[in-house]
Amino acid sequence: MKNYKIIIFVILIVLLCAFNFVSAQNKTLPLLSKVIYLDPGHGGADSGAYYKNVKESDLNLMLSKRIMKALKKDGATVYLTRYDDYDLAVNNAYHRKRSDLSRRANVINKSGCDMFISIHLNAADSPSWYGAQVYYDNINSENQKIAGIFQEELKRYLNTHRDYKENNTKYMQHRINRPGILLEAGFLSNPNERYLLQKKSYQDKIAEIVRKSVTKYFQK
Repeated sequence: MKNYKIIIFVILIVLLCAFNFVSAQNKTLPLLSKVIYLDPGHGGADSGAYYKNVKESDLNLMLSKRIMKALKKDGATVYLTRYDDYDLAVNNAYHRKRSDLSRRANVINKSGCDMFISIHLNAADSPSWYGAQVYYDNINSENQKIAGIFQEELKRYLNTHRDYKENNTKYMQHRINRPGILLEAGFLSNPNERYLLQKKSYQDKIAEIVRKSVTKYFQK
């Protein structure tokens, strides 16, 4: 009987330690077990917006890799739709852009990820336009909630006056059933934002905002 009580006591101690270990992990790694898919927009022959030798596709990839690093620090498993300067279109596709976007959407859907974030930069005819902005498609009921959290954090930490917007006309986003948003991280056509977006410190700042936004969403 005495040995039985000792065994029960040891089991309780082990369970208590395991519970404390999991609790500590949840605090230090709040995104543990979460899968995030980042989509660096454009790539390959499709540079997106550009100014002289500054290409949107390059900056999208730089930003995505820094965001990936930030999210991994919180325990997330992170994938990119592209890891270099290429697109995902089928070779010799008749509509190359549509093929690229369709395959990105398929990859994200098949992953079963907890969230996707499509990274882009904006451009306008006037250089006075500026500010990061979030767009969402209503195909998933969580998208608006995610967009609101992201835009709130962007307003708090960046000089942006913009509000998040619903947009159901984007070819790729309208085909993704996983929760997520499109982030336009700034205007490449604005001289000040173009300068900032090329700086590693500013890219890290955006990555930190994204990390905070993702963590805030999953903690609600």
